[in-house]
Amino acid sequence: MQYRNFGKLDLKVSALGFGAMRLPTKEIKGAGNRLDSNIDEDEAIKMIRHAIDNGVNYVDTAYGYHGGQSEVLTGKALQDGYRNKTMLATKSPVWFIKKPEDFDRLLDEQLGKLQTHYVDFYLLHAIGRNSWRNIVLKHDVLQRAEAAKKAGKIKYLGFSFHDGLDAFKEIVDGYDKWDFCQIQYNYMDIENQAGTEGLKYAASKGLGVVIMEPLLGGRLARPPKDIKAIFDEGGSGRSPADWGLEWLWNQPEVSVVLSGMSTLEQVEENILSADRSGIGKFSLNELDIIERVRMKYNERAAIPCTGCNYCMPCPNDVNIPRNFSLYNDGVIHEDIEGAAVSYNNFFNESNRADKCVDCRICEDKCPQTIPISQWLQKVNETLRK
Repeated sequence: MQYRNFGKLDLKVSALGFGAMRLPTKEIKGAGNRLDSNIDEDEAIKMIRHAIDNGVNYVDTAYGYHGGQSEVLTGKALQDGYRNKTMLATKSPVWFIKKPEDFDRLLDEQLGKLQTHYVDFYLLHAIGRNSWRNIVLKHDVLQRAEAAKKAGKIKYLGFSFHDGLDAFKEIVDGYDKWDFCQIQYNYMDIENQAGTEGLKYAASKGLGVVIMEPLLGGRLARPPKDIKAIFDEGGSGRSPADWGLEWLWNQPEVSVVLSGMSTLEQVEENILSADRSGIGKFSLNELDIIERVRMKYNERAAIPCTGCNYCMPCPNDVNIPRNFSLYNDGVIHEDIEGAAVSYNNFFNESNRADKCVDCRICEDKCPQTIPISQWLQKVNETLRK
């Protein structure tokens, strides 16, 4: 296993981290549905311990994963001496914080589920501009977290992020005691959310940067034939998953890459990939292959939306770029079902496409002259369950 620096902290963290978000479930073998609480306990514990036995020292879970059962399972997996072999990360579900003392109540509940007295890395979960301003700052969450650190319940404090680059910088700069952050990042997301600029910005401030969704929920590991053909031209023998992971590990600002693994085979494959990883290992030709793959994926998009946001704000609060992005992701990666899961479960209902009233104000503003109202109808018809 390769180990990497973690920002300004005097730590060495395994290149690969175990993300306990897509653990195997009993209903569908080998499938890791983060909404399914019926975890295959024996198999999941076997996988986590196998990863730790092979050098993984960072395990990440959260309050809501697997219907609240991921923390329970992770706590069981880290018994029998495994807790002392790894650094444990979990996340505060800030959307449940209605008053300052809720932070402490939730943290104590999590420590109980995890069967531990402390968490190494504690994140404020899925922070964006609105939750930062209206929950974290409003309810003195940072002060509560500092008190928990002094009490020994938390070692290091960070946040996971889902919003735009400007919001990311606002949050990074809004608190001078962050230890780390967690961002969605992969070779398709270089300009999405925090993106490459956000990665470098956080690292320049001394923050460790944890990467989530390195393969877009597994989509980048299962590319369409025309995409796979480009990878095969490289002649390296890497699998598509290897290409995605090693592209991340090539970058010095990346501290640890989380993989939500659902089978023991995936654990073993990712450990081998991490063993081969290193900063600056990609040649110019290999970087060019990644760029060609990115361009080919983007050519597959059905809606020519660039995410410029000129169509916003919508008078009915429809998040037009987000709707189009979800639909395009489903088309690009030939995974409409996965896009539908995100649309119906992880997208605010008030912002969905069905709230469009066909006023077409947005269409007068769109530099791409997209027939937005027609596409929003198509998005809703395709993704709504």
